[in-house]
Amino acid sequence: MTPDDGTTPVPWYLHGYADILAGVSRTGRRLTGDEVRARRALGERAAADGFGLRALVREHLAATRAAWPELPGVVGARPAHAVKAAAESVLAAVEQAVDAFAEGFERAQLLAVRRDEAARREFIDDLLHGRGDPGALPARAERAGLHFAHSHAVALARGPEPYDDTHPLVRRTESALGGRFGQRAVLLTTKDGRLVCVAPGNRPEVPDYFADRVLAALPGTPGGVRIAIGRSHPGPAGIAQSYEEALAALDLADRMPLDVPVLRSADLLVFPVLMRDRQAMADLVGSVLGPLTGARGGAQPLVRTLDTWFTAGCNTAEASRRLSLSVRALTYRLERIHTLTGFDPTDALQRYTLQTAVIGARLLDWPAREL
Repeated sequence: MTPDDGTTPVPWYLHGYADILAGVSRTGRRLTGDEVRARRALGERAAADGFGLRALVREHLAATRAAWPELPGVVGARPAHAVKAAAESVLAAVEQAVDAFAEGFERAQLLAVRRDEAARREFIDDLLHGRGDPGALPARAERAGLHFAHSHAVALARGPEPYDDTHPLVRRTESALGGRFGQRAVLLTTKDGRLVCVAPGNRPEVPDYFADRVLAALPGTPGGVRIAIGRSHPGPAGIAQSYEEALAALDLADRMPLDVPVLRSADLLVFPVLMRDRQAMADLVGSVLGPLTGARGGAQPLVRTLDTWFTAGCNTAEASRRLSLSVRALTYRLERIHTLTGFDPTDALQRYTLQTAVIGARLLDWPAREL
């Protein structure tokens, strides 16, 4: 908007502002609903055009100062109380107009942030689950620092509480990773309450450092911390595959249970092999360990005894300590298992059968669940 008198053009975001001040100065009124909505709309447009709010507020104050000497209510031969009342009305109008302008500006900013967050969340979901437009996904990944020509590995961290992108732990971990490896070398996000770290496959130190940072941030946390690292795989489908491997490792740790804070899917490949034929595993568990249900107290204490003994490397003294039993009591239990099942835990071949059956029992949650 350029005046005909050759004065400085009025910026579009101040359009109608001086007229509002003049009208308020004459009548002492407040801004009308239409004027408030117009100021909000101008604020939204200013945000969309990339202006800074502080500079825009300064422009409004400068425009107020420039218009003041020409306001009919505050100049001329009028009683002092009338001039004071008009000045107060104008200042109230300035406050109302600037507030409406800033509200529109902030609303536009918030909507833009929400659109960005929604787009980012959609990208994360597509990336981790192997969905979305295959043609568009690489470009979206490029903006996040991922290059599908490379391999990637996914690490997950699960703590005692769910995490989202605004959690302090996420910010601290992201800052540590960025400071160590660069801002675009690692993608850190959250999914279903877990921390997710997508790292280059040729940088195994990245998921290791991620695990160290999370464990250091949550030492001795009630509920425990568990981290799982999937194997490195190429391409966009490889990220989804590594993510699924890490999820499976967390699930496996819950069912076994595996008493280590960091799980690597590469170290757990035997378990999917064992469960590939679920019915065969159920038959093995039922045939080998089924007779333990006839023991006093049921099968659970004896299955736990075997599991602990195997975990302790078949060291009777160590297994006794972990079970809070005497060596004699543990020896008696092993003999009882031999009697009931017909398999001798101290015999190498029969021990392998028993250990495989115990692993299967943990995977199938037996005897808590029926086979």
